[in-house]
Amino acid sequence: MIKGNFDIQLDFLTTSTPPLIGVDISSSSVKMVELSEAPKKAGYIVERYTIEALPPDAVSDGNINNLDAVSDTLQRAWKRMGSRIKNVSLALPAAAVISKKILLPSNLREDELEMQVEAEANQYIPFALDEVNLDFQIIGPAPTDPEEVEVLLAASRKANVEDRVAAAQAAGLKAIVVDVEPYAAEAAFEQVRSQLPGGAADQCVALVDVGATVMNVNVLRNGQSVYMRDQQIGGVQLTQMIQNAFGMSAEEAERAKRDGGLPDNYESDVLAPFLENVATEVTRALQFFFTSTQYNEVDYVVLAGGCAALSGLDDAVATRTQVSTLVANPFAQMTLSSRVKPRQLQMDAPALMIACGLAMRRFDPS
Repeated sequence: MIKGNFDIQLDFLTTSTPPLIGVDISSSSVKMVELSEAPKKAGYIVERYTIEALPPDAVSDGNINNLDAVSDTLQRAWKRMGSRIKNVSLALPAAAVISKKILLPSNLREDELEMQVEAEANQYIPFALDEVNLDFQIIGPAPTDPEEVEVLLAASRKANVEDRVAAAQAAGLKAIVVDVEPYAAEAAFEQVRSQLPGGAADQCVALVDVGATVMNVNVLRNGQSVYMRDQQIGGVQLTQMIQNAFGMSAEEAERAKRDGGLPDNYESDVLAPFLENVATEVTRALQFFFTSTQYNEVDYVVLAGGCAALSGLDDAVATRTQVSTLVANPFAQMTLSSRVKPRQLQMDAPALMIACGLAMRRFDPS
């Protein structure tokens, strides 16, 4: 498939957008979420969502290997969801994005700020600037100097952006925003944070997204990320353990993991060791956080991603880390349309964090 020369802004944090669908392209599936705003701005309405499995290896390590397979899956998911909206918000994995917080004088005009950001970018980006999409966002006053502002610089190679835009375009969809997965998850996390006592003010919360191949740990304090780390563990490992234990193919193991019907010893011999492995990796990630930052305590662990819904994972993590642990549901305080089945959404919610955050880009202030 021939890729066009796409002129799309890599817009990470703020934008004014028309109605759109949040689309999370992971290594295992395409997830779509459509939200609308309740009357009188009284929260959000979950209009519809869907999860459509991707063929094996169509996406790996955040890279699209089979553009046709991904675009076909996007098209099936969109048709199955039944929406008329064709504008979409997509995201890049953290590994595909270089991000850096920099300090700049607070009195710069917008054009001066852009020039300064570009000059700073040359120090941190190992590619020619004409090969990347570059964006920045002012976070706020610098914590140590009131005459400076803290700026988040983010960049990704154009090829990473163009592959996702091409897949959407081939499916008949139009990419309006290309975000970054942890930032999208942070946006959805605000819906979870409001469910914690006192909104977890001045507390550290570890948002742990356990996907198919990677576990992303993002420690947040008052809505700002203070630490981020990836660990190489995910649902694929559980699938492989099922294959080895019961002599199944990868497809059979994945289907059995999702739909049930495994032998009686599955929970004790396969699931329990996997849950313990994940809990151990979460504990290791928190230890890295303590040794790498000024903080020595985490107040909550919030589990997200496809593995978060596994029965017993929250208990295993809470036991191993000795930290209060809950499973993320960014939709808990939202209104559900008649098209959405509450019990199914409750099960799927942890896997929809990124798609939810991307769908929320529809409501960003200009």
